[in-house]
Amino acid sequence: MRDYDEAIAFLGEWGPFQRLIFFLLSASIIPNGFNGMSVVFLAGTPEHRCRVPDAANLSSAWRNNSVPLRLRDGREVLHSCRRYRLATIANFSALGLEPGRDVDLGQLEQESCLDGWEFSQDVYWSTVVTEVWQEERSLRNHGCTDWLQLPADFLQQLGDVHCVISHRGHGPDLQLCGSLHTRFIPESPRWLISQRRFREAEDIIQKAAKMNNIAVPAVIFDSVEELNPLKQQKAFILDLFRTWNIAIMTIMSLLLWMLTSVGYFALSLDTPNLHGDAYLNCFLSALIEIPAYITAWLLLRTLPRRYIIAAVLFWGGGVLLFIQLVPVDYYFLSIGLVMLGKFGITSAFSMLYVFTAELYPTLVRNMAVGVTSMASRVGSIIAPYFVYLGAYNRMLPYIVMGSLTVLIGILTLFFPESLGMTLPETLEQMQKVKWFRSGKKTRDSMETEENPKVLITAF
Repeated sequence: MRDYDEAIAFLGEWGPFQRLIFFLLSASIIPNGFNGMSVVFLAGTPEHRCRVPDAANLSSAWRNNSVPLRLRDGREVLHSCRRYRLATIANFSALGLEPGRDVDLGQLEQESCLDGWEFSQDVYWSTVVTEVWQEERSLRNHGCTDWLQLPADFLQQLGDVHCVISHRGHGPDLQLCGSLHTRFIPESPRWLISQRRFREAEDIIQKAAKMNNIAVPAVIFDSVEELNPLKQQKAFILDLFRTWNIAIMTIMSLLLWMLTSVGYFALSLDTPNLHGDAYLNCFLSALIEIPAYITAWLLLRTLPRRYIIAAVLFWGGGVLLFIQLVPVDYYFLSIGLVMLGKFGITSAFSMLYVFTAELYPTLVRNMAVGVTSMASRVGSIIAPYFVYLGAYNRMLPYIVMGSLTVLIGILTLFFPESLGMTLPETLEQMQKVKWFRSGKKTRDSMETEENPKVLITAF
């Protein structure tokens, strides 16, 4: 019985076909960046204050002092959710009293923004938030917060983001362009064989050999000769929890993906809240991902997976925790530390795809990556709430994210190592998590550890 890797060894490791598949798979990610990160600007919350109607009978002095001040990040700014009681200050204005001189503003009664808000257009001309807050009167009945306060409002704004993109026509075009090229990506021959679809798998290998200008053997996959370990099995999602070892590895993977995603998306969405130009900060946040991915690629080539993932998570989490020690006036240092923190978390995030795929066997590999990737989407959903913690304390998001990142860095050390190990084909061949490494080893596992086999394949 032959091994799958032996059957396709004649293709080589990095021919034109493999490079094409790599390019198409990489290109499929590009539109995701536009759609995913556009919410930073589409749903941005500009500086705002309570609106005072033009019909209000106020002098210019009282109109300019109709909104109280509050402390934010150590400086006084106009309150975004309160104003002085309009009837009271209108009465003072009619009597000719001056604010601050004749009337102590600190003693005046305040009220909520009964007439809506005025939004600054210094950064954003118009966003979903400004449109929803201006048009939906129901929000005014719930008072004012600095973010979307109600779950229903949150869902409403998500819908509005979609409507804004769709009406402008850019979103559908971008998604269409991002999906057209996927039609040229073939199915995985390894997976096709696991489903006993030998003919389809052989057709793909023949096309690959033709593109690589390599002669094709008369028989690549013999349906009579069953390829070793690819037996006819059907996989279900419950197989990811079949045994205690597999279940614990799956739960650990779900936590690792979800919390890494929280850190990545929370730092990305928090860029408008950093000091300075929001567009420049967003550009820097995206730019730092380039060296992060290059670093991840270089580290994955030679070093143990779980150690390098843990190391970059410790780096990212430690840097975020260090931000609270930076003086308030050192804005550039704080921004630099945020970018270094995102560097570490982005590197870890990119390595998870490789690491998870190497841990699970062919039968459930796609399913495992899909389930854990879904967990990361859950992380991206709750990530904005970590950003909202900044309304209570500007350092709180970094403290929470940094602590969780260090925690999952420790968790990563309990995974088995996959570098230099043959990809498992069956659930029985999966390695054990660290605390399951007890008992007598089988002869097959001992031979695998003594003679590790590195698998490099495009499929």
